[in-house]
Amino acid sequence: MKLDFYPFIRVEGLSAKDFRKQKIDIQLFTAVIFTSRNAVDHFFRICEEMKIKVSQDCKYFCITEAIALYLQKFILYRKRKVFYGADGSTKSLLEVMNKHRDNEKFLFPSSDSQRKDIEEWLKANKCEYATATLYKTVSNDVKEVLSGKDYDMIVFFSPYGVKSLFENMPKFEQNGTHIGAFGPTTSAAVEEAGLRLDVKAPAPQAPSMVAALEQYLATTNKK
Repeated sequence: MKLDFYPFIRVEGLSAKDFRKQKIDIQLFTAVIFTSRNAVDHFFRICEEMKIKVSQDCKYFCITEAIALYLQKFILYRKRKVFYGADGSTKSLLEVMNKHRDNEKFLFPSSDSQRKDIEEWLKANKCEYATATLYKTVSNDVKEVLSGKDYDMIVFFSPYGVKSLFENMPKFEQNGTHIGAFGPTTSAAVEEAGLRLDVKAPAPQAPSMVAALEQYLATTNKK
């Protein structure tokens, strides 16, 4: 088996000048919601560029434990101010946030294509909140990569990767190409694009894409 790694997308941070146009005062918020490491990186980058000192009492709500632990790169990690969902799902994150919703003013840093489910929950529960666009996701030019080889499988780790595929090759036809997707939003993007989803992770017996691929290959090789 031969694996090629090509990023279909890249992340570009907004400048402090562009962020100021959103008229958001970060210091007014008592809690920050993080759904990706990119959001963490660009939140603290903007704070540094604008010389904003984040309060030590600020709470952080993270969609996964991995993102919560990643915060140690930027803050003194204390369990009473860092929270995360039990299973990495949006539902479990919202369950944790629900316990604090009446006492916090939430800031939700994200990309230009932010998650609507969390914002809809904040709105429905009449939370004090603001969404802050700190970075944008841009498609890379991968036309040469895709046209130069016939891949047996393409694996996506982000919905934006699926979008990039069709921006690069609007007439892409799946035919015999197998498609893999990591995460529920990526899986949904694959199916919404009219593609056949062959490998889906995480799953109960396959918590990682590596495990999912191993199982899929073992099954297909038996046929």
